[in-house]
Amino acid sequence: MTDIPRLVVAAPASNSGKTAVATGLMAAFAERGTAVSPHKVGPDYIDPGYHALATGRPGRNLDAFLCGPERVAPLFLHGAAGAELAVVEGVMGLYDGASGEGELASTAHVAKLLRAPVVLVVDASAQSRSVAALVHGFASWDPEVRVAGVILNKLGSARHEELLRAALDESGVPVLGALRREAALRTPSRHLGLVPQAERGDEARQMVAALAARVREGCDLDALLALARTAPPLAGAAWDPAREVAADAGATDRGATPDGPGAGRRPVVAVAGGAAFTFSYAEHAELLGAAGADVVTFDPLRDERLPEGTGGLVVGGGFPEVHAAQLAENAPLRAAVAAFTGPVAAECAGLLYLARELDGAPMCGVLDATGRMTDRLTLGYRAAVAVGDSVLAAEGTRVHGHEFHRTVLEPGAGRTPAWGLVRPERRTEGFVQGGVHASYLHVHWASEPGMARRFAARCAGPAEAVRTKAVRAARGAAGGAR
Repeated sequence: MTDIPRLVVAAPASNSGKTAVATGLMAAFAERGTAVSPHKVGPDYIDPGYHALATGRPGRNLDAFLCGPERVAPLFLHGAAGAELAVVEGVMGLYDGASGEGELASTAHVAKLLRAPVVLVVDASAQSRSVAALVHGFASWDPEVRVAGVILNKLGSARHEELLRAALDESGVPVLGALRREAALRTPSRHLGLVPQAERGDEARQMVAALAARVREGCDLDALLALARTAPPLAGAAWDPAREVAADAGATDRGATPDGPGAGRRPVVAVAGGAAFTFSYAEHAELLGAAGADVVTFDPLRDERLPEGTGGLVVGGGFPEVHAAQLAENAPLRAAVAAFTGPVAAECAGLLYLARELDGAPMCGVLDATGRMTDRLTLGYRAAVAVGDSVLAAEGTRVHGHEFHRTVLEPGAGRTPAWGLVRPERRTEGFVQGGVHASYLHVHWASEPGMARRFAARCAGPAEAVRTKAVRAARGAAGGAR
């Protein structure tokens, strides 16, 4: 049994202020010297970036669809190891989950799996006494979900706060905080939601500090901590990447055992980062490390060559469409990626970066495809099956994933798809081309640790020839640019 004080910060609906309140709580407690573990319900990558800024610890996702309900508590225990308090930010409305799947992957579902009390953040900007009926409905809807406190958000005045507090006295759910409307504390958004903190620099740090100050002033931190301490101990062991990789290796080979002259070497896996590629799950790097790889981050906006000795390349999600011109200007790195012959795993933004061009800007040209922005949002959970063998998955491997983009990719002839989607509609998706696996689908490798083991094993061959070829290509591109 593991005893970690914890709170789930939820709301009746999106845009109620969950992220601002959760981030402010994390930062306010961290400023008091409390070791805070930050978590986010659902697949979102952006909010955990702000959580990490507030706490100094990796922001971690808890997604019962991507990883399965059985892994939610173990992943939570893994992320919260050594923490004195865990704050879990919810997703959408409290009871909103995967479409057509009931409570699955909802904030309420995760709160029940964690046996955690829920603090409801209510946008009270256009309410008076009706707030009591709203809170009563959410608190009584599912008796297994303990809505144990309310934070009133976007209040207009002291009189407004008085009216709401008086109404909620009858609900039996205590008010643990009240925050006024303040436009300066709104996080800027664009086509896929909030602007990642990695793109905002000092502005993001100043905003997090301001959120902490507002939460300190408007919330009863001692009462919130006391509430968090009412969460009972959690049974079971924490998720462990080494154990997961070993268990996968023992269950089935899946063709992932290293052989040849590179066997036994710890390969270098270069992972794209920086402002253009901010989407990643912390567990991916941990699984790669457990599978025998050394993970090194590089920035495609700034670095002109791949890290020394790179044996494998991971290019995850982000916003290449926002940074297309700057990515295009880095011709030496684009040439190095094009010349790279080791395994490559790319998701969404990485898929676009490997294409020939994006909105007219030249990309790496690894894939015969052209990307462009559209007005249509593609969003939702997916169930998929590997169409054939690749560096990530054996044919027939079943995964749960998530799509979130406003771009389309127009492939050339002869594409070999990566996935056959079976939920919610049937279609093929992505590319498998030699050692390249590229797709719009975001997959959480904790649900399929064999992907990390397989990829690391494919990277374990001799890296020097690969590195030399890439460096020569990069130098040639740089010379041509001059």
